[in-house]
Amino acid sequence: MSLDTFRQETREWLAQNCPPGMRKPSRGEPDICWGGRNWKFESEDQKIWLERMAARGWTVPMWPKEYGGGGLSREEEKILREEMRAIGARSPLESFGIWMLGPALLQFGNEAQKKEHLPKIARGEIRWCQGYSEPGAGSDLASLQTKAEDKGDYFLVNGQKIWTSYADKADWIFCLVRTDPAAPKHSGISFVLFDMTTPGVSTKPILLISGKSPFCETFFDDVKVPKENLVGNLNEGWTIAKYLLTHERASIGAGGSLAGLRSLPAAAIKAVGRDQNGRLADAFIRNDVIRAEIDGYALLATVERYKAEAKAGQGVGSKSAILKYAGTELNKRRYETFMTIAGSDGLEWESERSEDGTLAREWLRTKANSIEGGTSEVMLGIVAKQILKLPGA
Repeated sequence: MSLDTFRQETREWLAQNCPPGMRKPSRGEPDICWGGRNWKFESEDQKIWLERMAARGWTVPMWPKEYGGGGLSREEEKILREEMRAIGARSPLESFGIWMLGPALLQFGNEAQKKEHLPKIARGEIRWCQGYSEPGAGSDLASLQTKAEDKGDYFLVNGQKIWTSYADKADWIFCLVRTDPAAPKHSGISFVLFDMTTPGVSTKPILLISGKSPFCETFFDDVKVPKENLVGNLNEGWTIAKYLLTHERASIGAGGSLAGLRSLPAAAIKAVGRDQNGRLADAFIRNDVIRAEIDGYALLATVERYKAEAKAGQGVGSKSAILKYAGTELNKRRYETFMTIAGSDGLEWESERSEDGTLAREWLRTKANSIEGGTSEVMLGIVAKQILKLPGA
């Protein structure tokens, strides 16, 4: 099939199958579909949209069809995103399984693990969380101390993780554990998967300044993990961890672009109106909006370029640090502009008009972007050392 034919068929399918309620800008967390065993759909449109896209494999359009994906080429996937953007279609499913675990399983998982977990991720049946950071192992992740003792046909896991986003809502966790305490810190680490309902697993939400708790502390007390849930080779989990981090950082960075975000120009037009030339009436706000939009498109172009390089076999690697840093700073700046536009109304915390202070809480939430997935300082260090090769970096 030619790309022109694919575009036309995709456009027609989206027009017929994307529900009206899924063609409006997201109002924040309630409008985002995360899936999972306990997920409650916000609306019938949200449910229909996920079912239709999952049936087509378009929740993960480039994954192989045998694992629940759409089997699309890079060019076809790009067309799909363009056509969705053209009608304002939301993503049918957001998922750490899609962004992080899925790519790692495709690269390092065995066939049984791929067949067991990937289709469930694609259909939104299982929600995953990430067990990486610990109270004493954040940016220096390789210092992690959560241990997994070999007990024959299972590992016995004990320890604690922190900043495990949505752990209280997740069904399964992908987790870094130390399986050889005597090895150098980057060695002796393994990558395991286990169900969050396993006896010995408990979570405790961490209240943020936004008043919400996406982050949790997670505790493991004599948790039995079957040996078949080890991904890759024993004591070689750091390789998987680094691979997964490039996808996490790239996804966080891409989140700062224009895709899937509330419209900054629309908010500005509603707040200050237009002048006689059709421009935003406030010159200062106009400048900030234009700069954010241009930077957003530039980031999108950079994401596309890196995807093309990855397809050509060059990989993303350290460049994910650029995406993560640029996307983080852009997202923070966009929300600063939203708050400027909203004025004192943007500070409303609990009201029906403000939808329970959605804007203010989202603005505060962006502050964590500088920390999660690697701090901005660490990202700049990676760029200086690995990409720019600066002396002394």
